[in-house]
Amino acid sequence: MRRLVSISRFTLATAILLGIAIAMAAQEPVSSAAKAAPRDYYLGFDRNTFPGDDALPFLRRTFSFAGFWLNNPPGATLNTWAGKRPTVVQNGFGFLLLFNGRLDRELRRAPDPANLGASDAQAAVASAQREGFQPGVVIFLDQEEGARLLPRQLTYVLAWVDAVNAAGFRAGIYCSGMPAKEGAGQLITTADDIREHVGARPIVFFVYNDACPPAPGCAYPPDPLPPAASGVPFASVWQFAQSPRRREFTKVCKPTYHSDGNCYAPSPNAPPLIDVDLDSATSPDPSNGRQ
Repeated sequence: MRRLVSISRFTLATAILLGIAIAMAAQEPVSSAAKAAPRDYYLGFDRNTFPGDDALPFLRRTFSFAGFWLNNPPGATLNTWAGKRPTVVQNGFGFLLLFNGRLDRELRRAPDPANLGASDAQAAVASAQREGFQPGVVIFLDQEEGARLLPRQLTYVLAWVDAVNAAGFRAGIYCSGMPAKEGAGQLITTADDIREHVGARPIVFFVYNDACPPAPGCAYPPDPLPPAASGVPFASVWQFAQSPRRREFTKVCKPTYHSDGNCYAPSPNAPPLIDVDLDSATSPDPSNGRQ
């Protein structure tokens, strides 16, 4: 769930301030009492591979919600999250439902990107229903490639959004919130590009921006930064750390990551270590999947 994009340079002063913020944010995992207290924003994780039934109780000590794949994650030939909804519910997690979309190289071979988008939306809805998710839940299309979308990419995304919404579910999009350089010194984020074209379509945005700043790195603050701190004011979810870290974007917050470059979930026992991507959301159940 990541794509390299060019971002603008930040000032030294900003980097120093971020270092202070990182030191304050890298606190102990959220306690049971803290989990019960009302909060404005919530910490979650996502990863391509299911972490295992035994890992969920200690992961719940830190995280309010978990990413849950409805089809094979990027680069995978198997979806290990399939059939795990009851276990995730039993352990008290909210859901971030994810459906892996198409890369541009796949769309180039498609006779009709709109038909493919609608077909993939039907597959996403069917998978959600098999897992026991009810109409009204948010399914996020994983749009890996950043910057401004090509016309065929946009056609695919909008067709997918329309078909998911028409089926009684709610469409979301996982996309880049990182400024990418265009001509004449202009910058664009994929999130802004999509929002400019969706019109009146309802869509929920899950953006990635792991650049430090604004990201705090691999940190587990009891009060996570709001998704709007990603630089995308309309984001509902923000992925602010990835495993492994992307070195070109995370030099300032390198000390918050493990020496091997991964971000590992806090664990009462080691090993095994569980690498994760970290997310902040406006809800402890961003997809409303516990209903």
